[in-house]
Amino acid sequence: MYILSCIKIQTMKSTAIFCTLTLGLISLGISARAQETASATATATIVTPIAITKDVDMNFGILSVQSTTGGTVVLTPAGVRSATGGVTLPADNGTVTAASFTVTGVAGYGYTITLPSSALTITSGSNTMTVTNFTSDPSGANGTLTGGTETLNVGATLNVSAAQPAGTYVSGTPFNVTVNYN
Repeated sequence: MYILSCIKIQTMKSTAIFCTLTLGLISLGISARAQETASATATATIVTPIAITKDVDMNFGILSVQSTTGGTVVLTPAGVRSATGGVTLPADNGTVTAASFTVTGVAGYGYTITLPSSALTITSGSNTMTVTNFTSDPSGANGTLTGGTETLNVGATLNVSAAQPAGTYVSGTPFNVTVNYN
């Protein structure tokens, strides 16, 4: 019986060692399968920078003002002007033009338009007037580069004082129009 017990113990020890080794090998297989790897690529697209160039300066043309009442000249982005208050527009307009710019970039891309938000002062000697309320066509704050280019026209309002002295008034510094891709 002692021999049978020894064989049983020996067999149990062998079985225990066998089971331990088997579990160890299985756990190695499981842990190796628990980790997987996948690959991805990185991509970036560089687009042509958006650009803006001035084609035509803004010109309110010839106007006159009463000595007692000032007013305004509203110049639309289409280059059409109208007067309010004591300002009159003579038959001889002189040169009347809205400012015009060419915007270029990637065809089909949208862009934002930033117009001056503060008054622009124009001077003739020591005399001044202000230009305010800038507007654009395309209207609002957005445009689209159809075919990679678009014309951007800008109008504004000229504020004329009563008895504004005669002269040719010009801005000392240009006004800025900024465009940026959406």
